[in-house]
Amino acid sequence: MARIGIIGGSGFYSLLSDAEQVEVETEYGRPSSEVSIGSISGIEVAFLARHGLKHTLPPHKVPCKANIEALAQLGVERIISTSAVGSLKASYKPGELALFDQFVNTTHGRDDTFFHGPKVVHVSLAEPYCPEMRTIASRHGFDHDSGTVVVVDGPRFSTKAESRRYSAYADMINMTQYPEVALAREKGICYLGIGMVTDYDAGLEGDPDVKPVSYDEVGRMFSSNVERLKSLISTLAHEIPERRSCKCKDSLIGAEVKA
Repeated sequence: MARIGIIGGSGFYSLLSDAEQVEVETEYGRPSSEVSIGSISGIEVAFLARHGLKHTLPPHKVPCKANIEALAQLGVERIISTSAVGSLKASYKPGELALFDQFVNTTHGRDDTFFHGPKVVHVSLAEPYCPEMRTIASRHGFDHDSGTVVVVDGPRFSTKAESRRYSAYADMINMTQYPEVALAREKGICYLGIGMVTDYDAGLEGDPDVKPVSYDEVGRMFSSNVERLKSLISTLAHEIPERRSCKCKDSLIGAEVKA
């Protein structure tokens, strides 16, 4: 049984060697890919490619409910999520790694809950990212120990006006953190979000030499830094304790509406 699940985003498709490929069926359909079960740092983990093994799923088509349900069925209690993010602030530079501590959702129409009735549940997301896992991760050389990520629908990139608006309340921009993190909380699964800064979104205001993002640039930046990210994940997998001391596992306690 794998206690730790890893969801990899853009450019992050090879992590485990000699892994067993497991097909998982859920009531929400099939997940993005087969789940690879293998070991990293001597710890058994489950790896799932968010966009499919050949990156065939755009952000708004990622089957988040099936992905989270599949990992839950495999016994996963903690998820380490990696994502490419654009920077909205000069202090978040391309090539840097950041831990998310908050998100702002601007997506529309995504199926973002397991509870559509008759059972009604309101989970708390005041702290959406597991504080225990963030504390452990912050000891290991991340460039930013915190940061707010705004989640947009995509698949297009932002206009300059949109980017300017988002920068008023967020540090980074991404297309897939929501509803993934919220669904994990509904399942009582701890979730650590790691962003690889790949670009400056629609450019950097006040600096005409910083050009708007292109996907080629995102891919190149992610590829050049992915080994560092893999090394950090290996360290985290080894240091995450078996017993959870956070409250993520208790997310449904007191959250259900009682008639």
